[in-house]
Amino acid sequence: MEEGRPVRRPSSCREPSYPPDMRRVGAITILLLALSGSGASGTTGSGLYGFVRRGPIQPVCVAGQPCDGPARNVTLVFWRNGKAAGRTTTSKTGSYRIVLAQGVYAVRTAHAVTIGGPPEPRTARVVSGRFRRVD
Repeated sequence: MEEGRPVRRPSSCREPSYPPDMRRVGAITILLLALSGSGASGTTGSGLYGFVRRGPIQPVCVAGQPCDGPARNVTLVFWRNGKAAGRTTTSKTGSYRIVLAQGVYAVRTAHAVTIGGPPEPRTARVVSGRFRRVD
């Protein structure tokens, strides 16, 4: 055998050829298996998700106009047994999501709130094996 020359396979060792429909079915099956595996990993665990709103955002609330709005870029800190167990920052729409173990957590903001009060509710319960919505 010469170095640098490709090795030729005998005609009896050809790659199997499948019809186009069979290839499509195989590709779709692999895609569905990959998506179902990634979806399952995203739903395991437990934690909280929801929306944080702030308000009033005007000195006087006017009928027909919103008196509150999304709390953008607010860092929420979840406390358990006197220790910060996790933190997350709200999006521009005020949404948040955090993975936490089962238990009851105190909810605070990372920085002092100058207008209004602390976040409500002040506590949140996390249930094992699922994400609960807490607004």
